[in-house]
Amino acid sequence: MTIAEIAKRAQVSKAAVSRYLNDGYISAEKKESIRRVIEETGYIPSQQAQTLRTGKSHMIGVIVPRIDSESVSRIVAGISGILEQHGFRLLLANTENRVEKELEYLEVFRNGNVDGVILIATLLSEAHKKALRTSSVPVVIVGQQMDGMSCVYHDDRGAARDLTALLIANGRKKIGYIGVTPRDKAAGSARRAGYLDALREAGSEEKTDRMEQSSFSMEGGYAAAGRLLTRAPEIDAIFCATDSIAIGAMNRLRESGRRVPGDVAVVGIGHSRISSLVSPRLTTAHYYYKTSGEEAARDLLQMLEQGVDQKKQLKLGYEIFKQQSDG
Repeated sequence: MTIAEIAKRAQVSKAAVSRYLNDGYISAEKKESIRRVIEETGYIPSQQAQTLRTGKSHMIGVIVPRIDSESVSRIVAGISGILEQHGFRLLLANTENRVEKELEYLEVFRNGNVDGVILIATLLSEAHKKALRTSSVPVVIVGQQMDGMSCVYHDDRGAARDLTALLIANGRKKIGYIGVTPRDKAAGSARRAGYLDALREAGSEEKTDRMEQSSFSMEGGYAAAGRLLTRAPEIDAIFCATDSIAIGAMNRLRESGRRVPGDVAVVGIGHSRISSLVSPRLTTAHYYYKTSGEEAARDLLQMLEQGVDQKKQLKLGYEIFKQQSDG
């Protein structure tokens, strides 16, 4: 079925059919005739042909660091829900936490058949910043803050400060830290800064031998907790940069004969589903991941509609979920 055949059946011009398919103005009578023919024939317009006619693909590229992450899945759910409501489709690119793959996909989407890009970011190198600032399509970043770009991110420093302050309020005086690479400005450097803020505000000791670095995994948290206990056996609490790290640390503490929270309290960030399934239930900070995806999608659609990037910077709040592991 072609536009010419639809026009013939509906007894209108090909131009009228084209305007109908591209939301242009036609009379109500012609619109009804075309609609009836399309419904009867089951005609589906070619996406490629529509793109050639309008210059728009109604496709959004979404770059994710990993697909097996609960936080990422919540963000993507928010993005896809908003895009679907507005007739856009999502093209997902999984980088498996490889910087070179992120840059590759940014280049592909920059020159490819998408109207815009949403990047769920972890590390923002100089190469990333250059690619983002020179992109030929609009881009919104989720999870990291970058000057001069539209971003939706979280108050990582505030969440880490409040969780560490909670441990201090519960009488913990020798608080360890298990974080991630400081190259990650959000989960790494900002959460570390919040931990240190709380120690300074309470006049507590800042000791580097009570600080460890981990990967974003339970296995990483388990190994980092082992190193921390060897170097600083006196610790009575651990702030962990993520829930996964915290759960790995709790397993290591139990194996070493330490009770959680009796001997060592533990807190994390993310409010993952497993945080309420482990024993004791993990005290954590809830982030509005789905909301961040929704806001990023809305921002990008507004940019596409208005043709202007207002470079919005939206920082979302958090909620402390006090459960059992903080003591």
